[in-house]
Amino acid sequence: MEALPVFRWRLAPDGLATRRQLRALGLRPGGQDVAAQLERPRRRRGPLVAYLYRVDLAVPVRPMTPARRAALAKANRARRTCPVCRRDAGYVIPLSLGTCVPCAYPDPHGSDGSTR
Repeated sequence: MEALPVFRWRLAPDGLATRRQLRALGLRPGGQDVAAQLERPRRRRGPLVAYLYRVDLAVPVRPMTPARRAALAKANRARRTCPVCRRDAGYVIPLSLGTCVPCAYPDPHGSDGSTR
C-alpha cells in the first residue's frame, strides 16, 4: 500500500479539495480514492486530519428528487418525535436524553410549563 502525500494546513496544491469544498462547488468524490491528506497541528493532541480528493475526477452532486426529499423529511421528523409522549418536539431530540426535555425533566409541581 502506497502512503498518502501529507500537506500542512492551507498548503494543499490546486486541484485537490476536501468533501466540503467539493460540495461548495456542486461536486462529490464519486467513488474515487483519497488522493492526499491535510494535517492541522494542535497543541497537546494529535493533528486534525482532512482527506483531499481530486477535483478533476469529482462528479456532480445528484439532484434532489421528490422521493429523496420526502425520505429526508420523514427521517428528520422521526428525529424530532419523542418516543415517550409521541409529540413533535420542534427540535432534534438529544441522544443523551433519548426523550424531549419535558419528558426527561418532568415538572415536580405538575404544571404544564405555562407561566399563568
